[in-house]
Amino acid sequence: MKRYIKIARPDHWIKNIFILPGIVIAVLLTDGGSIGSLWGKILLGFISTCLISSANYVINEWLDAEFDKYHPVKKSRPVVEGGMAGRWVVLEYLLFIVAGLAGASAVGRYFLYTEIALLIMGVLYNVKPFRTKDIVYVDVLSESVNNMLRLLLGWFVITGNYFPPVSILAGYWMAGAFLMGTKRLAEYRMIGNPALAGEYRRSFRQYSEQTLLGSSFFYALCATFCMGIFMIKYRVEYMVSMPVLFWLFVHYLMMSYKKDSAVQKPEKLYREKKLLGIAAVFVLALVLLTWIDIPWLEGFSEPYLIRME
Repeated sequence: MKRYIKIARPDHWIKNIFILPGIVIAVLLTDGGSIGSLWGKILLGFISTCLISSANYVINEWLDAEFDKYHPVKKSRPVVEGGMAGRWVVLEYLLFIVAGLAGASAVGRYFLYTEIALLIMGVLYNVKPFRTKDIVYVDVLSESVNNMLRLLLGWFVITGNYFPPVSILAGYWMAGAFLMGTKRLAEYRMIGNPALAGEYRRSFRQYSEQTLLGSSFFYALCATFCMGIFMIKYRVEYMVSMPVLFWLFVHYLMMSYKKDSAVQKPEKLYREKKLLGIAAVFVLALVLLTWIDIPWLEGFSEPYLIRME
């Protein structure tokens, strides 16, 4: 039984904390209500998302067994070691889906639709003939869509009357792509053998360390650009926090070059004290700038020229 629980990766549920920004943004931008009055709904939404995520993890581990045996660490996963029955894995997958969607339907219609989209992305990412994880660049972009879906889930917990700004959705998607890109970079460097890396992950056959680094930098630029648009349009004071966000991205990229980097296991990032410190400074800056008005910054959102005479 421990093996079947392990492939559901309950230790990865911490990733669903990415729902929280969607909740906060929805509260700030809409009349959906306060967080305090919606705790039950928020908790149910979080649990539902954890269950749907575990459904995706189950098929990921089962279908990746033939590739994970080439990974120095993942070769010790339960499915790779054998002794698990396919019929029980399928049953586990279906139970997670039923329980997750049942909870999602109680949260709201659009929340349910987004959970279904999360399930579909799991199928596209892992199951042939789609298996987007084997396609260079598409692997990162398709996996990081889940980051954007988590933002939507947080938003739809609060309101189903509006759709969130496209700028923050795109920024969140690209931020997720940056996280996935740096994870690929850290994995590629850790394996240290391009041929072996290609056996483990098919997309690695077309990647190199340089292209992984360059693409991660590209995703970071896209993410900060889109987030900057959102900040200028909805709360220009947030622009003051951008240098801290840049610092956060740079530090994360540098972490990918550490030996046995935690970037390979995002669920373990809570152990990275410096990273958490920078993130805390960024969050604190956003909180303060939510309540502090800086009128002269409004000029940055309007076109104007400085006369020289």
